[in-house]
Amino acid sequence: MAIAFTFPGQGSQAVGMGKALAEHSAAARAVFAEVDEALGQKLSALMFDGPEDELTLTANAQPALMAVSMALIRIMEERGIPVTKAAYVAGHSLGEYSALCAAGTFSLADTARLLRIRGNAMQAAVPVGMGAMAAIIGAEAAAVAQLCRDAAQGDICQIANDNGGGQLVISGSAPAVARAIELAPGFGAKRAIPLSVSAPFHSALMQPAADAMAEALAKVEKCAPARPVVANVSVTPLTDPEAIAASLVQQVTGQVRWRETVEWFAENGVTTLYEIGSGKVLTGLAKRISKDVAGVAVNTVEDVEALAAAIGN
Repeated sequence: MAIAFTFPGQGSQAVGMGKALAEHSAAARAVFAEVDEALGQKLSALMFDGPEDELTLTANAQPALMAVSMALIRIMEERGIPVTKAAYVAGHSLGEYSALCAAGTFSLADTARLLRIRGNAMQAAVPVGMGAMAAIIGAEAAAVAQLCRDAAQGDICQIANDNGGGQLVISGSAPAVARAIELAPGFGAKRAIPLSVSAPFHSALMQPAADAMAEALAKVEKCAPARPVVANVSVTPLTDPEAIAASLVQQVTGQVRWRETVEWFAENGVTTLYEIGSGKVLTGLAKRISKDVAGVAVNTVEDVEALAAAIGN
């Protein structure tokens, strides 16, 4: 019976996140202080007290979510739960960076700086209003792939996230996504919902951001992770630092294959996915994707204690 640690992506941020961890633990406070110093910004104050509109900016939300995950990892380590207790790690989009930081591929300061570069580059890649995203609910992945092809009409339209449970997110140029929303009922969709996002993430329109990440990742120090990371774009466990960096570059324009990731865990003997960080999004998705894998959120100090009891520490 193996376990995996998973790490949430953008959308799980909330004002107040990490505050109770900082109040409880010197190790958590040290994480937030190191991230603040690496970014030259009091990001922790924004996390603890808001305002929400600033926290939700991509360039802030990404390192902030990573910081909360790493604060919990440090508390877990103090409690005798190192990352090596898990067979694998994985993260949803930016959460892949949190997973790699937890597993020791990147230092905490470097991870914060990489996510700041990533957030800024993703925001700058496409002028506001030129791109769009939408959630397609109730249709099969193959049908949504065909929907994207039909809606593209020379523009970009592709699956960005396969989150499982009949929820897929599409991304691309605003006209193509609007056409896809209109056509969606004909492809079996129960609903097609425009998303309030600032850019068309995980689409080919993000190529300038992928180029920026290739440059940043080439310069940063990389180590083999203590546990394999199951990559978003390939659903393959990776341990080679250069292969990991290449996968992270591909991830900027590629699909987050989360449904297949959870199914891969089930097929490879993982029985429980512990979601380390803010919120319970991945825990909810796990329950919808596979009856063979349990999702458990680890958001609080109490959750860490429950995890310690569950795995015999």
